[in-house]
Amino acid sequence: MRAVQASAFGGPEVLAVDELPDPVAGPGEVVVDVAAADVMFLDTRLRGGWGTDFFAIEPPYVPGGAVSGVVASVGTDVDPAWVGKRVSTPTAASGIGGGLPIGGYAEKALAKAETLVAIRNGVTMTQAVALAHDGRTALAVFDRAAVQPGEWVLITAAGGGLGILLIQLAKAAGANVVAAARGAAKLELAGRLGATAVVDYSAPDWAAKARAATGGAGVDVVFDGAGGALGEAAVTASAEGGRFLGYGAAAGEFASLDGVAAERGVTVYGLFDITGAGTDWQALAQRAQAEVAAGRLEVVIGQTFPLEQADRAHAAIESRTAVGRTLLTV
Repeated sequence: MRAVQASAFGGPEVLAVDELPDPVAGPGEVVVDVAAADVMFLDTRLRGGWGTDFFAIEPPYVPGGAVSGVVASVGTDVDPAWVGKRVSTPTAASGIGGGLPIGGYAEKALAKAETLVAIRNGVTMTQAVALAHDGRTALAVFDRAAVQPGEWVLITAAGGGLGILLIQLAKAAGANVVAAARGAAKLELAGRLGATAVVDYSAPDWAAKARAATGGAGVDVVFDGAGGALGEAAVTASAEGGRFLGYGAAAGEFASLDGVAAERGVTVYGLFDITGAGTDWQALAQRAQAEVAAGRLEVVIGQTFPLEQADRAHAAIESRTAVGRTLLTV
């Protein structure tokens, strides 16, 4: 099969298509003929050599933690009825709070039978894989926040796949949304999806503008997908007693909120507070697809690339020009 390999840690140029042996399903596994593979910001970080203390990855390896496609074969203890079904799934090596996001940038990928989500009628392969990470995470984050009608919600990284879903979920709940992102294209999209106000966080006073959009009272909830200094600035836009949910690190690292949040009485939920052991990820994935199939949730896929252009996909994400989800198609 054809697959993209990272031959070494480095820039996007280390990604190239090679011929590799076809995977074989072991116990509890299936082989998926891949139609599309998700490309995450994390993929670009790992390719560059970041995070080896947390992710035991050594080149050469095939990046990519989620795929959609058709089940081609199953292991000995897997229901053969899966063969021929359209599915989205994390790869076999991937996992919440552990595992490695690898194996997806390929014509065929291994997956665990227990993580398969059958793709609903009315949902495309590309929509399904775009939801594989973002859909379930957005719902988990949103459910934990318990957003109420009339509340003000600030969303950082609002032009990314997960932020786009959170804008729509908050709007549907009756909240007022302040969307923070970089660049006119992302801000225009946020406005189209229902944001009450938009702020460009390339401006030094963006957090003050976000607070001003609420009439000066501050936001009740911060959904922080940016992390780093942007997340730390976002908490200054919070109202007294607000909630801060940090689930992303698009700025490079998670926000460090020691002292700042406590001074404002802001309750902080980190990624592992949101994604606890009791989270039913399968139910969340199915719910996300149901919302898309019913037309209540729009998936925005800003850019797709063939396997041979995986380097361009990574470059688009790293340049901050990518809008919504970035996918590879096979």
